Amino acid sequence: MSASRPLPPWLQRQLEVLLTQRGHALLLTGPSGLGQYELGLALIRAWLCETPGPAGACGTCGSCHAVDVRTHADLRVLMPETLCLEHGWPLDESTQKELDDKKRKPSRWIRVDAARDAVGFGQTTRSRGRTKAVLVFPADRLNTESANALLKTLEEPAGDLRFLLATEAADQLLPTVRSRCQSHALAWPDEEEALQWLLAQAGTGASPGVARTWWKAAGGRPDDALAWASLGLTEAAWRSVPRAVARGDWSALADWGPSRQLDALQKLCHDLMSLAAGAAPRFFEPDDLPAPPTWRALANWSSELMAAARTVEHPFNAGLMQEAWAARARQVLLRATSGAGRGRPSRSATV
Repeated sequence: MSASRPLPPWLQRQLEVLLTQRGHALLLTGPSGLGQYELGLALIRAWLCETPGPAGACGTCGSCHAVDVRTHADLRVLMPETLCLEHGWPLDESTQKELDDKKRKPSRWIRVDAARDAVGFGQTTRSRGRTKAVLVFPADRLNTESANALLKTLEEPAGDLRFLLATEAADQLLPTVRSRCQSHALAWPDEEEALQWLLAQAGTGASPGVARTWWKAAGGRPDDALAWASLGLTEAAWRSVPRAVARGDWSALADWGPSRQLDALQKLCHDLMSLAAGAAPRFFEPDDLPAPPTWRALANWSSELMAAARTVEHPFNAGLMQEAWAARARQVLLRATSGAGRGRPSRSATV
């Protein structure tokens, strides 16, 4: 979602509530895919807007345009370099030169130099409006050193400086950072309202049935559902994943990137664990799932997938990595076809 695109209705309602609150530092929290970045940027635009209203920024003034084109002098964005590049936020000249010269890869963390630069920004005079703003996303990508660099400014900012922090992992923030902010937990959208929004975003050709597939594949997270829509995911393709993976057939996932493939494996593992525990699956239909293997096998597989997620953005060899995932998934799920029942296995069961 671009800054100038209308917010989904459930985010717009939250925006209007948050605009009535005062305070120099706001922390948006909640699981991934609920729109922390979009809501945070909409708040920033409203704070900086020349003629804001109860519904947010006007969208037409020079300040709104400057935010949209990433050139507002009274806004500093603290993001990992990987996300700055993804969202179109400019890097400082020396950093850009290092990356252009291939001296290093873009950082996945918010570097301490960037945090110190934000501190210096807070001490300068504003250029055009009534306030200045710092957007920190995702705030959990502040390492200890960069977080500590912000603490004093976060606690006692200049009178015209406001902070907006957003995170999908609030538990990973330093307690000293959380304690300096007012917190807002993002609300989950109503399914029917979200499906109508999703169909509108997908445009002509999308059916309510396929929208529900995107919604289920995303686990009810709007941003993720929209990403599935952009990939053209069909109901048949999603429903084929569990048994294809169990057969060692990787073709159902072959057109997706490594992050999306790993995400699907984690969702499959989650649903099999739910079945083994006697609960309903969340991402797949029960009839599409193979019988779960032993609880210990699933727990071990889940731990391996979580470990893989830490390096999936920078794999040593993507092809070999995916081959290993496919082989391991087949190894785990073969147990489901060799006698494992659908009831919850004993905790003492072996892999």
